[in-house]
Amino acid sequence: MKAIRVHEFGSPDVMRLEEVPELQAGPGEVIVGIKAIGVNPVDTYIRSGMYAAKPPLPYTPGTDAAGIVESVGQEVRKVAAGARVYIAAAGVRGTLFGTTSGAYAEKMLCKEFQVHPLSANATFQQGAAIGVPAGIAYRALFQKARSVPGESVLIHGASGGVRTVAVQLARAAGMVVIGTAGTPEGRDLALKLGAHHVVDHHSENHLEQILQFTEGRGVDVVLEMLSNVNLDNDLKILAQEGRVVVIGSRGRVEIDPRDAMGREATILGTMLFNASEKDYMIIHAALVAALESGTLRPVIGRELPLSDAPRSHEAVMEPGVYGKIILVP
Repeated sequence: MKAIRVHEFGSPDVMRLEEVPELQAGPGEVIVGIKAIGVNPVDTYIRSGMYAAKPPLPYTPGTDAAGIVESVGQEVRKVAAGARVYIAAAGVRGTLFGTTSGAYAEKMLCKEFQVHPLSANATFQQGAAIGVPAGIAYRALFQKARSVPGESVLIHGASGGVRTVAVQLARAAGMVVIGTAGTPEGRDLALKLGAHHVVDHHSENHLEQILQFTEGRGVDVVLEMLSNVNLDNDLKILAQEGRVVVIGSRGRVEIDPRDAMGREATILGTMLFNASEKDYMIIHAALVAALESGTLRPVIGRELPLSDAPRSHEAVMEPGVYGKIILVP
């Protein structure tokens, strides 16, 4: 079988498509024939050597994928050969224990608890877009911010992978959804996915527009993917006892603590791989149900062949990414 292998940390071109030995399922393990692979920013951090936890070299990147179960090992009870599934990473204390063999491949070996049913009304590409993006969107909205129906949520860059899922989950939960996007196409997408209001974050008065949508009260929850750019302004448009959930950052930021003090606001950090086993099971029970009901439909922005993995790592870090980037074996 073929798989992408990384023999040294570095730029995207350290990823090479190679022939590797066939996989064998041990006790509690499942082998899945891969139809689609999800590319995540965290994959690029690990490949570059910047991530806190580094896998032993050589390794195959990736944690998210979808496909058909080919075989199962002893003690596997909840999944059988022939099942359509998606695979999602889990973690503990900030380290990955996603797939055992890595997702950027024709087949993958994983633990039974990492395999989830993929409903017939979802494509393999959509299944591959669930793991990290939908997992962190759900965790940020409901396990960290404790969002409830009737509250407002601001989702920055609502046309990207995590953000498009967050729009759908928040709308289905009865929240008032405000999205930002830098292009007309991105704003149209956010509206189609369920956002009640959208603004151009390049506009000089976009913060004032957001406040107008809340009749001056401010937003209850902000999902922040680029906190080094936005956090200071986020605090200025929060409602009383509002919450900012920091999902991503690419540097340091300076804020005025008085903006948080006067609102009694909360700044929450989150990382999917810190979720407990119980949190993980809750997340995916909710996501499986959302896929089955049709309230969640991951947006696929681009598909590339597995051999183009280096290009996918460049594309996923470009500004204004539209939907999810998928690799196809």
